Amino acid sequence: MGFENQGIERKTLSILRILSDSREPLGARVIACRLKDHGIELGERAVRYHLKLMDERGLTQLVGRDGRLITEQGVEEVKSALVRDKIGFAISRIELLAFRASFNWDKRAGLVPVNISFFPKGKFSKALRAMAPAFKKGLCVSDLVAVAAEGEKLGELVVPEDNVGLATICSLVVNGTLLKAGVPINSRFGGTLQIRNHQPLRFVEVIHYAGCSVDPSEMFIRAKMTSVMEVAKSGEGKILANFREIPALCRPIAEEVVAGLKEAGLGGLLLMGNTSESVCEIPVELNRVGMVLLGGLNPVAAAEEAGIEAENYAMSTVMEYQNLIRIEEL
Repeated sequence: MGFENQGIERKTLSILRILSDSREPLGARVIACRLKDHGIELGERAVRYHLKLMDERGLTQLVGRDGRLITEQGVEEVKSALVRDKIGFAISRIELLAFRASFNWDKRAGLVPVNISFFPKGKFSKALRAMAPAFKKGLCVSDLVAVAAEGEKLGELVVPEDNVGLATICSLVVNGTLLKAGVPINSRFGGTLQIRNHQPLRFVEVIHYAGCSVDPSEMFIRAKMTSVMEVAKSGEGKILANFREIPALCRPIAEEVVAGLKEAGLGGLLLMGNTSESVCEIPVELNRVGMVLLGGLNPVAAAEEAGIEAENYAMSTVMEYQNLIRIEEL
């Protein structure tokens, strides 16, 4: 970028990333608040200073009195950001959303992490038909969803023109609830899990979060490496799944959390192993328990397999549980 020091560069990239996640202009006050979620303390006045410099470089443009939108040049700058700033972005996103989640299964209220997918408006009905078997067979975290038309919001994202937005529950709801219960959880990787005779067999491909700049599920969907529709139909194929580890001593608490989530219509856990034993051919550290969680984007992967492409934002934002509806209501 040619800035004077890396500190300014990192703050600028963080502002650009926040703007790239928004479909509407954001003011300095909103940006300053969201920067705190990324661990960056920058006052409103300082944000305005950076935005002015970014306007001069063509990375942002002023809309209205104080709002800013990212430009095409700004988008390209985010894409070509320093590699060291990209590595581990996925794991930091996991930690952030797990912290923001506040769901209480007793009260059936609170914020839950969601994935956001944008479908072409004319193909959404077809996409729903393609996704229905995956929801019905439980190949997802939950059958609770949210839908929004163009111009409306899902969490913090605005649905683009000529699109329909769909929010699906992310497996990070398990992370967040375990975190609130005092259980430390290690999110190791996302991958494609082979299913044989309706049972999980082994992980076929994996991408570790710690070295990843985007969510693995998005990559596997784009690469067409799933067969969710076939799994829903015959119990054979590959689905999206995630691998977690918890201390063995915390297993009773984890089981209680999982049971509470299930009562509230939030599943996600496919398999929990025994202490220090491999799970789906993945070695587990000493005195720890491995957990396999279903990928929240499995239904969307099924739509992709049917030839209906969507713009996906995995681990995107949080939404209020009480604003969700069951997929059957659509």
